[in-house]
Amino acid sequence: MDIFEVRSQKKQYLPLLLLADEQESMIDRYLDRGTMFVLAEGQAIAVCVVIDEGEGVLELKNIAVAPGCQRMGYGRALVDFLVTRYAGSFQTLRVGTGDSPLTIPFYESCGFRRAYVVKNFFLDHYDHPIWECGRRLRDMVYLERPFVLEVAP
Repeated sequence: MDIFEVRSQKKQYLPLLLLADEQESMIDRYLDRGTMFVLAEGQAIAVCVVIDEGEGVLELKNIAVAPGCQRMGYGRALVDFLVTRYAGSFQTLRVGTGDSPLTIPFYESCGFRRAYVVKNFFLDHYDHPIWECGRRLRDMVYLERPFVLEVAP
């Protein structure tokens, strides 16, 4: 498994990026200003994009794993990579996602906790309804985790 930064021609990974954010115009809002990483095993399996939001916050704007490779630890490997790479540079890793039974448990298992909700985000910012697990996404749920998790005694 190899994880590397992509500095140019980021759109070549658009099919993977669209798995996590299905509207290209929304991806265009952060892709050029973000730092992109690809996890590969011969070919690209997963991608993520992070942005320095200031005040010690690194936001995970996109993370996606190819359908045939999901639930095999690749998403968690990218989160672990980010935590290791940016430890000491940021205090908080933040991610926004739809209120979905597919994504929320994944992030919580990676140490994220619910922080706040932006009401009607998907209704106000997307040009079509977004559905996941038979549910129309409306609100954006933001989750955060410190870069150093506290160890229970």
